[in-house]
Amino acid sequence: MRHAKLVVGWAGRRIVAVVRLATKKPWAIDATYFTPCRRPLYLTDMAVAPAWQGKGVGRVCMDQAIRLAETWPGDAIRLDAYGAPAGAAAFYFKCGFVNRGRVTYRGTPLVYYELLLSRAKQVRPNKRLKLTGARK
Repeated sequence: MRHAKLVVGWAGRRIVAVVRLATKKPWAIDATYFTPCRRPLYLTDMAVAPAWQGKGVGRVCMDQAIRLAETWPGDAIRLDAYGAPAGAAAFYFKCGFVNRGRVTYRGTPLVYYELLLSRAKQVRPNKRLKLTGARK
């Protein structure tokens, strides 16, 4: 993948989570909603196995993705999420992301979120859950 990198969460020999960061802007994101910056990165995919949800695995993967973005280098992480009760708004807020606006794309409500990487260093917690064999 030339334009993307993955963070993979492992528990033993099983993959339990994946986060994908990309340099290419997804077609459904309107950049005018975000803070102007030179090197935005886009979180385009994030998944945690159902049995591992609610155990801090997503947060560990997000912290690793933020570290990866800082060394890539990137200025911000941008994403869109479903703007419905089943969406991940609370999770992104806990990770330090800021709501940048709501849109409807082809009948689907979306919320834009952004994390400026200079701000990420200020909100990152000291304690981290460790997954066995976690690697990027």
